Amino acid sequence: MVFELDTKKLEFPHPSYAEADGLLAVGGNLSVDRLLLAYSNGIFPWFDELSPILWYAPNPRFVIDPRKIKISKSMASVLRKNIFSFSIDRNFKAVIHHCATMNRKDQAGTWITADMIDAYSKLASLGYAHSVEVWQNNLLVGGLYGVLINGVFCGESMFSKVANASKAALIYLAQEIELHLIDCQFHTSHLESMGGEYLSLTDYLAILTKKHNDE
Repeated sequence: MVFELDTKKLEFPHPSYAEADGLLAVGGNLSVDRLLLAYSNGIFPWFDELSPILWYAPNPRFVIDPRKIKISKSMASVLRKNIFSFSIDRNFKAVIHHCATMNRKDQAGTWITADMIDAYSKLASLGYAHSVEVWQNNLLVGGLYGVLINGVFCGESMFSKVANASKAALIYLAQEIELHLIDCQFHTSHLESMGGEYLSLTDYLAILTKKHNDE
């Protein structure tokens, strides 16, 4: 059953009610409070300009344990050459704009609408959304962005203007930021090759909502 949200009520159904494809609810808005409530409960928006706001909670969830990220021999060689430099939150808006405008294989358009850019830029200004930038010869050549909730980085999108830049961004995220989990949301063969695996929604929510003060 897909639930219809009331823009005047700040609430979501439990993510376990999502459809087989992960679709949970429709409607609502992209306010900061609603987005934070969604991510805190394992829910995220994913839609395009021709559809209403759609909210997803996939089960199982596709994730990467940062401690188990896979680095191929060829990628390890690239990193050893130090052809890239990295930064965090240096230019969030540039990263999200590149993610929105990059041409992608087997994808006609983008799901990162103007409203999405505005909403996540607000989250970034408040310290909830973050970006990793990859630089080569002082040019921004790759990166990723997402929302950080209780030690879980909910990855939204990544881009690469040169070979291996987005992979380098993901590896940097996993190795340089203390995280409990990287939430990839949906499966891709690219992410699977880097250590992505399925996690049940129950286990995912247990990690997302666990208090880690004792660690």
